[in-house]
Amino acid sequence: MWFRNLQIFRLPSPVELTLETLEKQLAAYPLQPCDGSIPSTLGWVPPCADGALAHSVNRQWLIALGVEQKILPPSVVRQHVSERALRIEASEGRRVARRELRDLYEAMVQELLPRAFVGKRTTYGWIDPVNGWLVVDAAAPAKADELLELLRKSVDKLPISLLKVAQSPLSAMTGWVAGGAAPAGFSIDRDMELRSAENAVVRYTKHPLDGEEIPGYIAAGKFVTRLGMTWEDKISFVLDDALRLKRLGFLDILKESTDGQTENEEERFDLDFALMTGELARLFDDLLAALGGEQL
Repeated sequence: MWFRNLQIFRLPSPVELTLETLEKQLAAYPLQPCDGSIPSTLGWVPPCADGALAHSVNRQWLIALGVEQKILPPSVVRQHVSERALRIEASEGRRVARRELRDLYEAMVQELLPRAFVGKRTTYGWIDPVNGWLVVDAAAPAKADELLELLRKSVDKLPISLLKVAQSPLSAMTGWVAGGAAPAGFSIDRDMELRSAENAVVRYTKHPLDGEEIPGYIAAGKFVTRLGMTWEDKISFVLDDALRLKRLGFLDILKESTDGQTENEEERFDLDFALMTGELARLFDDLLAALGGEQL
């Protein structure tokens, strides 16, 4: 169980919620099958093999949002609409108007949905009730929003807020690159994006960031909006200007610490989750310090 993309939110510390209450409230919104003409459904699913909707390891909780969605490409719908319109024109001797085409499109969607394939995906969330973190493993904000919306609906009076820091990641990353030094505990890697107010973009991918042109870009008004970093030689990631951590890589030195400890798949899952959450909690503390602390 290794998260790949982190969207980080704040909870009260400690969280006034028990595991039993969380499990009971999630159970009121399970994932339902996406049957008939229903385009999509979402609900809670067990995050691991034990069947519980909230899995706990070392007072850290794992939840999972399941989504089922009918796969109906617009091109397929348009093809059927076009064929239907041609039949109407041939039988009635008239052109199909634009408004009628829109109505045909909507009707065709409802007609085809029961025959469409169902795609499934899962978005995982980690709740740290001790330190007050809610972390969603999702690259796209929309997927994190899905989980947050249903979690707010499921759990009574759970105050979730954005993580706010004293120094914006934009100015902090720009300062680190301009000064050629990463904050304590971190190193700068070989990926970076710079962007101007006019949205002119310069990207470096797996490229040394010591080029003479980089200070010139910054002096000309470009800011660092994404920066590859590594924390304590254990976890690599890309930090962006919205305080999201993407493309996490748990390096060999970290994963090897659980190798050989168990051959049981469920035990290995719990070991990995415990190790990941423990290390990420320490990373968050160091990242907050690098960004001037949390803004309360």
